[in-house]
Parts: sequence; C-alpha cells; structure tokens
Amino acid sequence: MNDSINHKKVLFDVIMKLVINMYYVGIDIGSTASKVVVLDDSKKEIVFKKVMPTGWSSVETSKTIKEWLESNGVNEDNSKVVATGYGRVSVPFADKVVTEITCHAKGASFFNDTDMTIIDIGGQDTKAISYKNGMVEDFIMNDKCSAGTGKFLEVMANRLGVGLDEMFALARTGKDVKISSMCTVFAETEIISLIGKGTPKEDIACGVINSIINKVKTLVHRLPATDYYFLTGGFSGNDYMTEHLSQLLSATVETNENARFAGAIGAAVLAR
Repeated sequence: MNDSINHKKVLFDVIMKLVINMYYVGIDIGSTASKVVVLDDSKKEIVFKKVMPTGWSSVETSKTIKEWLESNGVNEDNSKVVATGYGRVSVPFADKVVTEITCHAKGASFFNDTDMTIIDIGGQDTKAISYKNGMVEDFIMNDKCSAGTGKFLEVMANRLGVGLDEMFALARTGKDVKISSMCTVFAETEIISLIGKGTPKEDIACGVINSIINKVKTLVHRLPATDYYFLTGGFSGNDYMTEHLSQLLSATVETNENARFAGAIGAAVLAR
C-alpha cells in the first residue's frame, strides 16, 4: 500500500514539473550573512538572488527568506529547496539540507567545471576544498579559532575605527607589520600595543589582512597541489584579497562577481 502511494507521489511530482515552471532554490545561512539564489528550470540562469545579515536568529532569517521568495512568486508548489551553511537546520521548508563543503564545491563548478582548489573565507571559518573529477576529493577547515576569518577582520577594523572597505584601502598604502597571534583576543592585544607605539594605521591594516592571507596559504598547502584556485565567500569581490593570494600561492586566484553566492548556487543546483 505504501509503495503504491509513494509511486503515485513520484509520478505526480514528475507531471507537475512538466506543466509548471519549476524553480530551484539554494539557501546558505552563514554565521554572518545569508544568501539566497533561485535558478530557472535549466539550472543555467540566476533568476533571483539576495544577501542579508543573518542576525541573532537564523530561524527568523529563514522566515524572512520565505516571505521574500513568495513575494517573487516562488512557493512550495513550484520549487525545490536545499539549505546549507551554519544555520541550514533552521530552514523548515527546505526539501533537503546539504553541507557547505559540497555546496561550495558545486557552486564553484557552476562558474568553471574544472579541477581546482576552492577557498572560502567565511565569517567564522575558512575552508579549502580540493575538487577533482567533479567531486570533492579532500577539504580542510580552520574553525578552531577565528583568526583567519571575516569575523577576525571585522573585530580588527572596529579596533582601528574603520569600515572593511576602508581597511583594505589603508592596507594598499601601508607597510606590513607582523601579527603573530593565532587567537583573535591576543591579536587584538597586539594591535592595541602597536597603536600605543604610534604605528601608522595603514601599516596595521596591512599587517592584519596579510596575516589572514598567510593563514589561508598555510591551509591551502595542506591539500594536494593544484594549478587553479577559485575564491568564494564574502571577500571574493575584493581585489586586494585575490591579488595577494595569487602572489603568495604563485598562481592566479580567480573568482566571479557572483562567487559570494557560491554556497547558495551549489545548493540550488543540488535542488534539481
């Protein structure tokens, strides 16, 4: 009896896909920002995309996302939803949840389906993913301490009294100073000491950002060597980050204007 009911449901879903223009939705609820991507039935075009702060509650963020989707005509009858990221379990209307490792790899391959190492500098962790022959071969994460992440940079920018964009602008004109601490709290103490010594703000900004890039380099070099690197996440649109990563890795680090949405794009592709 149950087999018959399941068979009818599968048949019904197939028929509905044929008569209704289906949307494939990827929701990536990160620790800092949440991204949503809606792909069309061909899986080739981004129909809608949205980024918003995750805020204090990923459950509330999930509700806001659902309302936004429905306002754009995307609902439970004409869509399939996959959730990923830090708060993926907080999306009750998702058809499936998938790890961010898989989704970032699938999202990066959406832009260029080749063997590569994917670098994702997130709010609370940094990931390096080895992608080979259409699959995740290996990955490594720096999630023990936030000293190589977006949160680290945000804390240091606040200490210097500047925004993130200004932080990168300052770094371009500064000279590198060594920030040795692996812990955000101790690194902040180092910066307070440098400020007390009269170290130029530009030099401190340069040292902070370069410390992140050096940590990314160390992480990447623990994976099998590759000739192609792809940067995803919140810093993918930052020229300073891609330029200096390319220098340290002695290879071109590529990205895309939509690479910030890689996790959500991968989830949307998998929703198919």
